[in-house]
Amino acid sequence: MDSNEHPKTTGTSSSTGNGNGTGTTRTLGRSGIEVSALGFGCWAIGGEWQTADGQPLGWGKVDDDESVRAVRRALDLGVTFFDTADAYGTGHSERVLGRALGKRRADVVVATKWGNVFDEETRTALGQDDSPAYARRALTASLERLGTDYVDLYQLHISDADPVRAAELRDTCEEFVREGLIRAYAWSTDDPDRAAVFARGPHCAAVQHRLNVLQDAPELLALCEQSNLASINRSPLAMGLLTGKQSAGRALDAGDIRNAPPAWLPGFTENRGADPAWLVKVDALRSILTSGGRTPAQGALAWIWARSPRTVPIPGFRSVAQAEENAGAIAQGPLTAAQLTEVDRVLGR
Repeated sequence: MDSNEHPKTTGTSSSTGNGNGTGTTRTLGRSGIEVSALGFGCWAIGGEWQTADGQPLGWGKVDDDESVRAVRRALDLGVTFFDTADAYGTGHSERVLGRALGKRRADVVVATKWGNVFDEETRTALGQDDSPAYARRALTASLERLGTDYVDLYQLHISDADPVRAAELRDTCEEFVREGLIRAYAWSTDDPDRAAVFARGPHCAAVQHRLNVLQDAPELLALCEQSNLASINRSPLAMGLLTGKQSAGRALDAGDIRNAPPAWLPGFTENRGADPAWLVKVDALRSILTSGGRTPAQGALAWIWARSPRTVPIPGFRSVAQAEENAGAIAQGPLTAAQLTEVDRVLGR
């Protein structure tokens, strides 16, 4: 397929209805790129990788064949948006996703990220590079691993990058758009001021940021509304806390980042599993999130959809069962306005 003949382009509305108020689709801001209201995050399927001093950065061991089956099952269930990064598994996530999509590449919207430097052979993260020249090298490598000639959404993966340098990278992304290598771009950051730098670019389509029922992000949602951007939501299940399957005092796999959590990953304690204080909050929300026969995870996704019509949560997955559970949230629709208010009351905010 010619790289300038890209599918999945619609008008500029942020969602389309399916009768239950969720909308089965979203449009990525002003790009006109249509995606399913639920995306899938591909961090976990990258498998194990680590920092130079051996700290885990993945979610433990994975079965690549099961990952492929899960991606294809998600496609069958109507999920058309897949978010990965070149660093996930030091390239492995992109390779697995490319293999899983195969000839169905044109049916989906693929987002990936750049900015981290790594060694694929040793599965080790080596640092960061915010230069425009590295952005081009990284994109070329991602295209090869994904087995495609374009990326739908290219995202800066250095959350605290210098804003002046970020403006240069935004201009570099505009060059990539003109060359047909990408369709749109975004910044993965939780800083509204930094996100606003990218938002000034004509082909900026979204902000990727943390959002879940325990960790709201009103300033970033306001920026998305003001700038006509999509809100792509990482950690929609609070790194698994909102699935209802985590427990305190139980260590996770040695290769799981949550077993040795860095400072930016709250909710877990080293070698002791979930933080009991966070589990108290999850338990307090259980009756709301499981309304209408939802699982806790489905209820957490329903809260995000109710929070803003611009949201596209991207829960992770490692199995067909997880793919089916997450995709099943779409038919359930969002929580009600009254339930949103009740969540805030329970959490005291």
